[in-house]
Amino acid sequence: MMTYFKQTLAAAGLLLFLSGTTVASASETESSAETTAATSTLTLRQGALLKTPTAKELPKKFFYDSGVEIAYPADGVKGIYVTAYSVGYEEKFTKLVDYVDSNDLNAMVIDIKDDMGVVTADFNSKDSHIQENTEEYIPDIKELMDLMEEKQIYPIARIVTFKDTLLANEQPDMSFTESDGSVWVASNGESFINPFLKQTWDYAVNVGIEAAKVGFKEIQFDYVRFPEGFEVWGDTLNYDMGEYADLDMTDDEKRVQAITDFTAYAKEKLMPYGVDVSVDIFGYTASVIEASGIGQNFPQISENVDVISSMIYPSHWGTNYFGIYKPDLYPYELVAEYMKVENELLGTLETPPISRPWLQDFTASYLGSGFYQTYGKAQVDAQVQALYDSGVNEFLLWNALNNYTY
Repeated sequence: MMTYFKQTLAAAGLLLFLSGTTVASASETESSAETTAATSTLTLRQGALLKTPTAKELPKKFFYDSGVEIAYPADGVKGIYVTAYSVGYEEKFTKLVDYVDSNDLNAMVIDIKDDMGVVTADFNSKDSHIQENTEEYIPDIKELMDLMEEKQIYPIARIVTFKDTLLANEQPDMSFTESDGSVWVASNGESFINPFLKQTWDYAVNVGIEAAKVGFKEIQFDYVRFPEGFEVWGDTLNYDMGEYADLDMTDDEKRVQAITDFTAYAKEKLMPYGVDVSVDIFGYTASVIEASGIGQNFPQISENVDVISSMIYPSHWGTNYFGIYKPDLYPYELVAEYMKVENELLGTLETPPISRPWLQDFTASYLGSGFYQTYGKAQVDAQVQALYDSGVNEFLLWNALNNYTY
């Protein structure tokens, strides 16, 4: 756990480490090399952390060198989500690479730890959880990174963090259990591991470190939250609050603190690898500032990451949100109204992250007749235009099957 005091000390310690005369290799298993560092100045920020320099603000010699050279896109990241299955299916992946090349896009968000908890490539890791839960959906990770470098496609490693059915079933003590000792299962058949426990943090971060070492330039944590509705039925489950148990806070406050602390911890642990850290977050969290049931506080999370990616698919908003009765039918208006809220929130932060929302490139027929439309070029363009008109020039497109609009 990293409370306010521990976060501040950790950030200060990291900066002092970087301002010393020598630095060690980012990996404990790699040979160390001494380098001379420039003097850094500690500056306080208006939050829990001291301001830590980003990978873009320090010389490359301070960071682990993966050997993969892919520049941050000069005109901002514009990418698509890609499953590990798509990467492993050569014909499909070739089409996706061609799609990026032909649509003024420049990035791919690739599943490295997927929605079930599978680590999708063999990293030859010493982490026992990674070893046990690896399936080589991506048959050759080096070949993938070589292609990303050749095409200069900015690679982002998606790591599904606390939704992890595999690990929950393997180690129920790291999850939430019913009174009979069985692992709690959501209505969709999926389970979560416990964000209060430091070992769940380390697992996600260790996967991120492996991805950074092979050349991914950004680590994106998804499902950085408790299960939806946890504030209603969570007290019927058995679980360990770890170091949060004795804090003088309500359970709502403890959940928010745990999720916020995880984001600060992940940023600190990944910094030596020179990667950006991003978090996917529910769009409605910005509209309410804090969704304490799932533990997400938009401003607090935003202060701990380089990029915030709100999921603002028009289909995912309730009727009459932002005064729009059928949001799926009004993609431009929905995104424009949302961005007013997000821009105002980010404007209150001393060091706001890059805003890079997830946009909808799928048809939400499950909404029922009259409440959805077929999404194609016009609907996707409308969302992108709304972002541009709001001063945001980065975005990611989501389609679970990776069937994107040309």
